[in-house]
Amino acid sequence: MKHTDRAIWFDGVCSAEFGIVVSGEQRFDAPERDIEQLSIPGRNGCLTIDNGRYKNIEISYNAGIQRDFLEVSQAVRSWLTSPVGYRRFEDSIDPEHFRLAAFRGPLRFEPGFLCGSATFALSFDCAPQRFLKSGECPVMLSAPGVLYNSTAFVSKPLIAVTGRGAGSLTVGGVTVSILSLDGSLTLDCDTQNAYKGHQNKNNTISALAFPVLSPGENQISWTGGVTGVEITPRWWTL
Repeated sequence: MKHTDRAIWFDGVCSAEFGIVVSGEQRFDAPERDIEQLSIPGRNGCLTIDNGRYKNIEISYNAGIQRDFLEVSQAVRSWLTSPVGYRRFEDSIDPEHFRLAAFRGPLRFEPGFLCGSATFALSFDCAPQRFLKSGECPVMLSAPGVLYNSTAFVSKPLIAVTGRGAGSLTVGGVTVSILSLDGSLTLDCDTQNAYKGHQNKNNTISALAFPVLSPGENQISWTGGVTGVEITPRWWTL
């Protein structure tokens, strides 16, 4: 891909809409694992404690405005600084993945001759995961089966259950007992919530933990009034 063809998308808006040219040479770095080191008197070296998580990563781009700097820079400021919190972030260098990112600023322009053009740096505070776009596609199961996780990381899926009455759902060895099912129920294994539309349904399930999709094969089965399952796997990698 040529340098001039590169683009980024933040909160659903593409940099190409402003005529911005971007480069992403720092795009391929990996996040740092969250590990603590403790020094113990009388013991050589350090004791390491793995907190089981990855830290955020900063992704930076060099960018340029080629014309109409005053007008374009105002639009760019509004685009990048108005969203609050993490938003969907994509770039053309890695079209099969997306991130969750926040633009913290600052935004500093270096105008060119007569303020007709400018160069500037873009830096995004990104969650460590690169989510696979294929993981956004729901997998329909009308009968018990297997869902294969080809990544090296445990994902926390979104699970839609259909049926009526009491039943249970088992995903990869974790069983969720459903005390009452009135047509449908959604389990968000990331936020650890059960709901139907805007109704909180946490009091209709019982489980020691919410299911996850481990690397490799994950057996999916159900009993009782459950008639079907739809799983949005949310695959991710680093």
